[in-house]
Amino acid sequence: MQNGMHTDTERCVRAVQSKDARFDGWFFTAVLTTRIYCRPSCPVVPPKPENMTFYPSAAACQQAGFRACKRCRPDTSPGSPEWNQRADLVARAMRLIADGTVDREGVPGLAGRLGYSTRQIERQLLAELGAGPLALARAQRAQTARLLIETTALPMAEIAFAAGFSSIRTFNDTVREVFALTPSELRNRRPRTTVLTPGTLTLRLPFRAPLNPDNLFGHLAATAVPGVEEWRAGAYRRTLRLPYGHGIASLTPRSDHIACRLTLSDLRDLPVAISRCRRMLDLDADPVAVDDQLRTDPVLAPLVDKAPGRRVPRTVDEAEFAVRAVLGQQVSTAAARTHAARLVTAHGEQVDDPEGGLTHLFPSPESLAAVNPDSLAMPHTRRTTFTTLITQLADGTLHLGVESDWTETRARLLSLPGFGPWTVDVIAMRALGDPDAFLPTDLGIRRAAQELGLPSTPAALTARAAAWRPWRAYAVQYLWATDNHPINFLPV
Repeated sequence: MQNGMHTDTERCVRAVQSKDARFDGWFFTAVLTTRIYCRPSCPVVPPKPENMTFYPSAAACQQAGFRACKRCRPDTSPGSPEWNQRADLVARAMRLIADGTVDREGVPGLAGRLGYSTRQIERQLLAELGAGPLALARAQRAQTARLLIETTALPMAEIAFAAGFSSIRTFNDTVREVFALTPSELRNRRPRTTVLTPGTLTLRLPFRAPLNPDNLFGHLAATAVPGVEEWRAGAYRRTLRLPYGHGIASLTPRSDHIACRLTLSDLRDLPVAISRCRRMLDLDADPVAVDDQLRTDPVLAPLVDKAPGRRVPRTVDEAEFAVRAVLGQQVSTAAARTHAARLVTAHGEQVDDPEGGLTHLFPSPESLAAVNPDSLAMPHTRRTTFTTLITQLADGTLHLGVESDWTETRARLLSLPGFGPWTVDVIAMRALGDPDAFLPTDLGIRRAAQELGLPSTPAALTARAAAWRPWRAYAVQYLWATDNHPINFLPV
């Protein structure tokens, strides 16, 4: 699958006729006779090919006057894998829109973060997605509104405000236009068995199968910082620092979705919280494309066949992950967790957890910048690395947001004292989301390479791994699994 798939009519028709869920989110099918749009896997009888037309985004369908199908609910499709595997302008813009930037800062704010004019942003998004930033943000607001209507008992006025609408009238008109139902009709369609817990939102996060939850949740649980993260009763739970407040996410793997329970101090943060949870769990990945590429290597093929669908565990907070990567340099996983837990207890903001167990948000760079360096229990050189990183994150010299240019950010990180290739690449893989980041100096990777008969020196292993591109970050997950890894020893 590739960018612009919606222009390959023959291929799209085949996907719709076979109801192939792998293509959900890659394109949307608009039916000319009924004026509705669907995901490719819609369970209804496929329309005649001459009655189908295809769009690259739900927003483009809505702009063309099509309504969302009530059966397949295309607004709940997994996101396109394109936006997490690319680092160009459109992909970076889409990650920012998903993170709520247009609603909070407008299109000028989006353009300012990306370093382009609003006209350039609009032109490129229209060319590739058939919709500009305002239409894309509007489609996201409609989806957020539907979630709140169906999963809470909130009054419609509060839902309109929380979803980012400027007025009740705009909210009503948008919901009716997108879903062909009024907000009240949407709420009345909710199953009578739905249990609503005040202050808590329960929803399903879809993904493309297969998904192997073991490495994903195992890694997050094994490296969890006490007070900020925990594994409890089959769920990974953690606190979230969000634009309008804070939240707690509880994520439980199921066979065909991730059960997500969110407790938010401000409901305006709902789309951002969902976006960050999806990103952390790499739920918009295309595992079939990844695994097919890695299977072409006879050494990796048995590992992929044994447990397909491995994801790259990422993060909900890029700055937090960078700090933790430095804390973990040249120490064990247990020691890294201890260092991080001390920082959390001393400098993290306290939160109330209805279920107990979680006590703090991870400290922000601004709060850590005020810490006396002499109070940090770490060697002098790593203390210098830590304080330099914190200072640059706090004053904005270094930015690790979803809009980061991967090449430029790598260069900035490498220029910092104490940042070697391992630290930069693990940040690129887990925080920036680069699917091709590779860790040839990692101890677990080198042990796995020796066990599998691969070259074990960094240069030779990097050369051998060229065949795994552009999915070397996923190859790392398969190699780590042979060593029962989650991070045994962290180089610089």
